Amino acid sequence: MDNRITLHIVGGTSRTRAEQARLAFSLGHHAEVYADLDEMFDRPPRGGVIVACDDVLENGAEALLDKLGEQGIWVPLVAAKENPGVEEVVDAIQAGALDYMELPLTVEELGRMIAHLVSDAGRHAEARRRLIDARRRIGTLSKREREVLEWLSEGCSNKAIARELEISPRTVEIHRANMMDKLGAGHAAEAVRMRLDAGLEGVPHEAGPAGGQRLGEASEEPPRMPLERRIG
Repeated sequence: MDNRITLHIVGGTSRTRAEQARLAFSLGHHAEVYADLDEMFDRPPRGGVIVACDDVLENGAEALLDKLGEQGIWVPLVAAKENPGVEEVVDAIQAGALDYMELPLTVEELGRMIAHLVSDAGRHAEARRRLIDARRRIGTLSKREREVLEWLSEGCSNKAIARELEISPRTVEIHRANMMDKLGAGHAAEAVRMRLDAGLEGVPHEAGPAGGQRLGEASEEPPRMPLERRIG
């Protein structure tokens, strides 16, 4: 079939994995089964969808997504569990899971998930790839370089960042240049987009940098300019 998908089923019992694989085959798709993550990491999937069940989700979907990221795997993830709580489902989706299914699976539920995957997997996988790559690059930054990136993402000029960090504008320029080099960013807007792709928490603050001056700010809120023009 044209939309034949591979389901990488990991976790649960051998019986539940066999039942899920049987359902996948009945719908004309393919299934690969793994007893645990280590077995899957020996043959990391590069396409299809990962269906993570029960014990694999013991520490939550976010922790699992982090493990997949460490392995360079950005295949869409679907969580599957008996009687998942509403909070679990919400947290998993917010963390980056494509879907959450309730076990035991039914043909209808699996069909719904596959339809969702077919319509959304490309965008979802690309977003996961960007997230993993951005977090990896940002992880190479020093503490000061990360602070410069955070304030740059707030639209702050070098002078405003210098006041906030209580260092000279020239020192900010040096940290900014090093940060851009490590990120492989050609301009400030590209570094900011990478920061947004990473989905990391920003600098905690209430009123912005010292003195309240940000690039493009005035006494009244001006029309927002394109990112490339707002970031120096």
